[in-house]
Amino acid sequence: MLLGATPSAHAQAWPSKPIRYIVPFAPGGTTDILGRLIGPKLAEALGQPVVVENRPGAAGAVGAELLAKSAPDGYTIGGGTISSHAINVTLYTKLPYDPVKDFAPITMLATRPNMLVVHPSLNVSSVSELIARC
Repeated sequence: MLLGATPSAHAQAWPSKPIRYIVPFAPGGTTDILGRLIGPKLAEALGQPVVVENRPGAAGAVGAELLAKSAPDGYTIGGGTISSHAINVTLYTKLPYDPVKDFAPITMLATRPNMLVVHPSLNVSSVSELIARC
């Protein structure tokens, strides 16, 4: 009698290797700082190292393209911003990725206010006043 002649198939546990976290901007900026803050926490929670990799260029498009074209296996994640996923659509006629179709959002890490400033000599106090001066 022959028992156990066929090996059983088991699903591989995820994650079983380091995770790559792509920051589509240069070191030192908000997106980089967030990646470096979240990386160790992810590594602790997942039991695998998280390697933060900066890939700056083209207002985030270089890193976003790398992320979009990475293997869809869950081992490459990254940070996205309004630049890489909204503004670039208006700046570049041919983005090498689709900001909607090529990514699956996981979570919002942070929000950051932006402001419009002008020299005080312009004597305007609203966007409508600034536009009226143009």
